[in-house]
Formats: sequence, structure tokens, C-alpha cells
Amino acid sequence: MTVTGRHELNVREINMAKRNVSKVVLAYSGGLDTSVILKWLEDVYDCEVVTFTADIRQGEEVDPARAKAQAMGIKEIYIEDLREEFARDFVFPMMRANAIYEGEYLLGTSIARPLIAKRLIEIANKTGADAISHGATGKGNDQVRFELGAYALKPGVEVIAPWREWDLNSREKPMAYTEEYGIPVEMKQGKKSPYSMDANLLHISYEGGVLEDPWAEPEESMWLWTVSPEAAPDKPTYIELGYQQGDIVSIDGKALSPARVMETLNKIGGENGIGRDDLVENRFVGMKSRGCYETPAGTIMLKAHRAIESITLDREAAHLKDELMPRYATIVYNGFWWSPEREMLQQMIDLSQQHVNGSVRLKLYKGNVIVVGRKSESDSLFDENIATFEDDAGTYNQQDAEGFIKLNALRLRIAARKRQK
Repeated sequence: MTVTGRHELNVREINMAKRNVSKVVLAYSGGLDTSVILKWLEDVYDCEVVTFTADIRQGEEVDPARAKAQAMGIKEIYIEDLREEFARDFVFPMMRANAIYEGEYLLGTSIARPLIAKRLIEIANKTGADAISHGATGKGNDQVRFELGAYALKPGVEVIAPWREWDLNSREKPMAYTEEYGIPVEMKQGKKSPYSMDANLLHISYEGGVLEDPWAEPEESMWLWTVSPEAAPDKPTYIELGYQQGDIVSIDGKALSPARVMETLNKIGGENGIGRDDLVENRFVGMKSRGCYETPAGTIMLKAHRAIESITLDREAAHLKDELMPRYATIVYNGFWWSPEREMLQQMIDLSQQHVNGSVRLKLYKGNVIVVGRKSESDSLFDENIATFEDDAGTYNQQDAEGFIKLNALRLRIAARKRQK
């Protein structure tokens, strides 16, 4: 018996003593890790595996995942285009909150996980599966996000996280496992990317490799969606975004679905060098992690949304949103999308967007998103007659400011007099 075989028997004894699982729904990409997990689940748990592949990217080819699952004898294969649901029900609500984690991260990976967890549970219910499984490691945030979502939607579900159970914890061991068990894994020709990457409509992320040194600058060849700001066109690109209740509904007058909005903005933003970010973030599990991100659409959407809110949202409502936003962003980052606190905050945020209607005009130039105009025919709170530096025709009595200032200064004056005595 091989070393790997002895390992499998030991893990089988441990796990079968803990659980009795007959069918598992696996979040399956068709790559090395999930292909190994598929076979490992069959071997260790002696169970039937159902695969689920979510297409939440920009038209990425998912047929290879189907072919690989079929080649491994999988009978129930779910491959779903979830781009519109992802944009409409997850990204757009988050953008209404202007959510950004630790001042920089636009939550591209975080916001995709609750949708995948939701579909895993729905497929488990449909197929009568006992458990779900994912390929997230025991060091990252995604294990938390997948499992918090799953438990919130189906409290009694079993979750199998192979990276927390097996000892195939190096790149060489899974490759040896594929050879031993004849697992079909595509071996791409040429230089393999040294980075761990995740992509969806909102972003593409890069971790690992040289990025594990926070002092090292990433290679230009790493970036896949954006040109460098230096190489972006010398002529700016102007776009106009139309808003209804806080959501973008058109670009340059053309009505678009949420996913099409994001695909279009990713393309335009990428061509103008917009959306690159290099940051060190605090993971929920306790460690610091350096990652690089390309988020062209999200960068544009955040800037534009704040611009339309600037003329349509009441001052105190806007300030309250800004105070609550870091809490909302942390909730999403940590995986609590399906929590009562996120849903409560979302209701408040959505209520605030009822009058966030109008248009924003932007200039995109060499990595910069510049607001050059904003208007709302029906909901603007900007009154030129009051704000003007010219003759205000009696709409604002400047003498009223004297009493306003003295009342606000009262506590300061009282304290100053006490100290002087």
C-alpha cells in the first residue's frame, strides 16, 4: 500500500466515525484542487458527489469543468450562469452602501461567496445531498464565508472542508494524488502563473508568489484586466451613467442590465488603467495578507455613486450612511451576508436610495476617475438660488448666520470663560 493510500484509510476511519454522508454537493471549478477533492470525497467518504460550477465571470468558459466532471463519472453536474443574479442581488446592493473594507478593498471575493453558498444549499436540497464541500484552505477567509452562509441557510447541513482534514498540503502532493488515481487534470503549456487568482464580474485578485513579500512590486505582466496608467490613452474617455434608486441603469443613454453595466465598465475602465490596487488587509481569521486587485467597474461605480448621492441625499442621511459603512463592509468581508444585522442595514440603505436618481458624467484618464458633472431633474437638493455667490434675491438671509454661530459657540464660550478664571 502506498503512503497516500495509508493516509486515505486513516482519514476514512476518522471521518466515517464522525459522520455518515452518502451524497455531497461540491463547489467545483475543474482545476487541480477541486478535481483532487472530488476523487478524495468519493474515496474517503465513500459517497456520491454532485458538482456545482458557478459562472460569475465575464463569459469565462465553463465547459471544461463539465467535461472533467463527466470524465470522472459524475452523474449530476450543475453549471449555471449566475452573472445577472450576482450583479443584481449582491454587487448592486453592496454598492448602494458605498462599501469598502479598510479604506481600500472593494470586496470582490467577499461578495461572491454568499451567492455560491446559497446555490450549494439549494442544490443540496434539490438532490437530497447530506453535505456540501468547498476547496477553501484552512488559512483564509473563504472557508468562513462559505460555511457561515451555508449554516445560515440550512442550520443542520454537514460541511466537508478537505484542506482542514487531509495532509495534501503542498503542490506536489495533490499532483502525486492525481497520478496515483488517474485524475484528469489539464496541464497547460508554457509558464504557469505563480499567483493564486480569483475572478468574477467585480474583480480579479492575485495572492502568493512574490506578493508574499509586501515590499516587492508586482510585475507588470501580472495584471490581466487593466493597462498600466502610463500606457493608457493620452485622450480622456467621457461616460455618462444613469441612476434609478441608487443603481446604474444606463451608460451613455443606453439601458443595460446590471451584469452588462459591469462588463461594460470593466472594459472601459481597464482600457484607461483604472482599478488597480495593492494592499495588505486584515483577514478575519487573524493574519495579515498582501493581495493585488483589479476592480475597474467597482472603482468607477463607487466614485459615481457618491457623486449622485452628493446632490440627492440629505446631509444627515449621507453622514449616517458613512458612519455605518465600515460596519457594513466588515460584515460582508467576514462572511455575514445572510445575517440579521446585514439585512437590517440593507433595508435602511435601500430606503435611503429612493430619491437617488439622475446622471453622473465622468472623465476617465490614466487610472483616474474624475467626476465632471452630476444632475437630477426631479430629486436634486442642490439649489442654485441658495448656493450662489451672486445676488441670492432674498432666498437666504445672511444675517441669520450670526445667531446660528453664537448658539453653536455657546458651550465653547462658557468653557473658555471658566478656564480663563
